[in-house]
Amino acid sequence: MFNFFQIPFYMLRAFLLTVALETLLALALGVRGKKNTAVVVLAQAVTNPPLVITLMLISMRCGFVFYCCCVAVLEIAAFLIEGAIYRSTLEYKKINPFLLSLILNVFSFSAGQVINYFVK
Repeated sequence: MFNFFQIPFYMLRAFLLTVALETLLALALGVRGKKNTAVVVLAQAVTNPPLVITLMLISMRCGFVFYCCCVAVLEIAAFLIEGAIYRSTLEYKKINPFLLSLILNVFSFSAGQVINYFVK
């Protein structure tokens, strides 16, 4: 049974994990400076909370196949939104902003799946 009182904990954990993983990878890929780092973090603040809460609600009400389809659609939307944010505000130009968004999102999603497998 899902505990509604744990929703803030799950959301905070997902947000902090995403921010940590994507920021560290962005730094490893050469994103530098306070402004650029802030853009990476703020892009997560825009996309992660709505994605997580929507997926939590869907997982409580719908079947697994529908949930998986929603994960794919919402992750693609997050990638596109973050790519647009990076394109319009990021000073980092070594990697196309949408490719950077794709790399960061695939990495954090994959790492999150592995971590969530071990931490329930």
